[in-house]
Amino acid sequence: MPVNEENVSKIFSILSHPIRREILVNLSEKGECSFTDLMHTLDVETGKLSFHIRNLAGFIEQTSTGRYRLNRAGENALKLIRDLESWAEEAEVTRKPSVLAVASFKKRTYAFLIDFILILGITVVIAFPDSLSMLIAGSGFRLDLGIVPFSALALLWGYSTLLEGFKGQSLGKRFMGLKVVRVDGKNLTYDFSAIRNFGKAFFLPFDLLIGLRLKDKRYIRYFDKFAGTTVIDLRSHAS
Repeated sequence: MPVNEENVSKIFSILSHPIRREILVNLSEKGECSFTDLMHTLDVETGKLSFHIRNLAGFIEQTSTGRYRLNRAGENALKLIRDLESWAEEAEVTRKPSVLAVASFKKRTYAFLIDFILILGITVVIAFPDSLSMLIAGSGFRLDLGIVPFSALALLWGYSTLLEGFKGQSLGKRFMGLKVVRVDGKNLTYDFSAIRNFGKAFFLPFDLLIGLRLKDKRYIRYFDKFAGTTVIDLRSHAS
């Protein structure tokens, strides 16, 4: 059956206005809404809301009490809106690498080594006084080397999560002029920071192996893709 291009264009024209899309979304979420409910929720004037509701006549219907709800066409229109929103988000993420100055593997490695050496040093300093006390007490020098690596990794995870969640930069990244950002353009938060750094602290070989196989310069590590984060070079971006 040939497609009626005029009807297709009309549907896209109707759904192109954000207020009309909001009306459909509100009706979908609440089931039914009165004219007053929609007016207060959308914060629009009576005349403007009436105009948009008339344009949506093919997608909504009124109940016996005068409230509005979606009809079958409205439900299908909402699915279309959701699909388009999802596509738009994916398209934006795909566009980001050409905008963001993604940091090189070399600079990220240097930043990691700076952070790791710092954390390893702090771990040894924390562990050493206990061993020194035991030596002075005559119990012998008995530093449990088994817990040092795990303690260092746990400290690395907490340190990286807090600093990157706060400003997107650990000390190593700050020194190298790097910053962690989300690929969707939003600010990095502690939960995203915790996820990306969990892989770095506890599964680094696996994290790198899978990440490099993705063939996406945004994601050198798999946990970056999992968290939706990447590392940018601020100095390259500034130039």
